[in-house]
Amino acid sequence: MRAATTLSVLVLAAGGIGHAVVTGMNTQIARVDPFKDMKNRPEAESGRGMNLLLVGTDGRDRITEEERKKYRLGGAPCHCTDTVMVVHVSEDRNRASVVSLPRDSYAEMPEHTDETSGDHHKPHPVKLNAAYAEGGPALTTRTVEHMTGVKIDHYLEVDFTSFMKTVDVLGGVDICTTTALKDSYTGLDMTPGTHRLGGGEALQYVRSRHIDGASDLGRMQRQQRFLAAFIAKATEGGALLNPVRFREVAGTLLGSVRADRGFGTEEMFALAQAMRGFTPASSEFTSVPIGKMSFQVKGIGSTLKWDEAKSKKLFQTLREDRPLSAPRPAHRPKATPVDVSPEQIRVQVDNGTRIPGLGKRVDTALRATGFRTTGTPGNGTRRDLPHTLLSYDPRWDRSAQSLAAAIPGCELKPSPGRGSLMHLTAGADYKGVTPVRAQDAYQGESGVVTGDQVICP
Repeated sequence: MRAATTLSVLVLAAGGIGHAVVTGMNTQIARVDPFKDMKNRPEAESGRGMNLLLVGTDGRDRITEEERKKYRLGGAPCHCTDTVMVVHVSEDRNRASVVSLPRDSYAEMPEHTDETSGDHHKPHPVKLNAAYAEGGPALTTRTVEHMTGVKIDHYLEVDFTSFMKTVDVLGGVDICTTTALKDSYTGLDMTPGTHRLGGGEALQYVRSRHIDGASDLGRMQRQQRFLAAFIAKATEGGALLNPVRFREVAGTLLGSVRADRGFGTEEMFALAQAMRGFTPASSEFTSVPIGKMSFQVKGIGSTLKWDEAKSKKLFQTLREDRPLSAPRPAHRPKATPVDVSPEQIRVQVDNGTRIPGLGKRVDTALRATGFRTTGTPGNGTRRDLPHTLLSYDPRWDRSAQSLAAAIPGCELKPSPGRGSLMHLTAGADYKGVTPVRAQDAYQGESGVVTGDQVICP
């Protein structure tokens, strides 16, 4: 997340600030060479946008003792990557696609020489965040390119010390939550509602991974929510059109950025000028699809194994400069919030009446709302059913309640052993389907959201 805030510099620079104000900060950026001696790199086609590797490390050298205690930042840094994101900026500069790569991802480390020990290593399996510890920016970049097939054009790295200061200089960032968020490890304690987070509280929010069973995956979603909220705050009402305010915010961030030599403030300014109309709706966020949550590797332990087919499709979409999220209608109907996304609920529809074609009508209406119907409605064992009936396995009760919200008045009948497939039998009282949506925007089957979906209303 600390690395992801670097993307916001592009947004900040797009506000019409003078060229000299931006380029004058070039000397503040520390330089690295992440592409040194790299061979066998993925091919990049011209006119397909730009790819940035954003890396956040756990550096905390400049944090005060008071901040360490208050925000639970004790312990020695591991000198590894805390966050890894691939950001694709479209060729027309109208879209930024952010893909989070879990730090515990199973990775195949390329052949390399350890930066610290000088030892030469043959290719071997590791967790993704170990690449930085063994070979710094260069090995991290090589590993990500090898895993994704995406050619990285630029490298940006930030520790989380400047993250706190940047948020404070901006005046805090608004975060909304529908449930309580509490993590005893980081000290995060948020009640449902809207909160304006300062730098320290924001750091607690993006670091927390013990809130629920989602662990790192949930944390990545919160990091993405925060980046969307940061962009919204940075662009609202021309807040940063004042050159002095802009220099203060951008200078705070750039003071600890490390970037490749080809990506200076000149390039940032040129890119930012092309992104003048950038808003939270212009950004889209997702995480690489996981095929196996606890993939055991000898000598390494539990890792996250990517879903080979889905991740390949995801990164192919980036390479082809296409949006990750499906087009949304200009005017979406109001929808009832539910716990489980319709895209995650499978439904078999049957006709429990003698009304011709009722089963097909219900199946079509549910599918149009987002439910994953079988598409093959049948006839129920009863043809005189007065009320629509939903049979479900009690283990999937939250899915059943979400489906029931779309069919007002339907009766629910627990049916142990049925499995995840819901069985809806349409009765004579069927009046239509009410649109529903998941309270958590990330629940969609593709897991892709746009920034305007996750910021405070």
